[in-house]
Amino acid sequence: MSFFTKLKSALGNSKPIDTASSSDTIEAITSDIEHEPFAIAEHNVMYSGLNELGGYYFFQTVIVGNFQVKTKKGGQLIIRGENFELTLASDSVEFESDPTDVKGRSITKIDFQIEEDDAAKITNSKLDDLVLKCKKYEIRFSAINNDKKT
Repeated sequence: MSFFTKLKSALGNSKPIDTASSSDTIEAITSDIEHEPFAIAEHNVMYSGLNELGGYYFFQTVIVGNFQVKTKKGGQLIIRGENFELTLASDSVEFESDPTDVKGRSITKIDFQIEEDDAAKITNSKLDDLVLKCKKYEIRFSAINNDKKT
């Protein structure tokens, strides 16, 4: 990554990295990772799942692609489905992306707090899209493989 790209990322540039410098594609990401993707954006793939620990529910996400962030202010995930919209806050205010061996690809793990009733909405409803907001970034994901309906 060039000095200017690092500088832009440190200053909160609205584009995570210059996509022209990376030949990474959504198809390459999904073929490299064995799990089924939950949602797809232009240059990122979201893998996710619900988890419960001691009566607390979490919506765990892993974003793989060109999204790179380091924050101490947390993030939000807006989930839109049939007849509902949820806004989830990240469980931790501090998180950062980890680089991978593939040029221009990072992995970002973010857990979001969720209520049990809202978790049921995600698992039992058809989802339309998800929007990740963190710092100055806003990534819109399209939900895939969700043919469930209440």
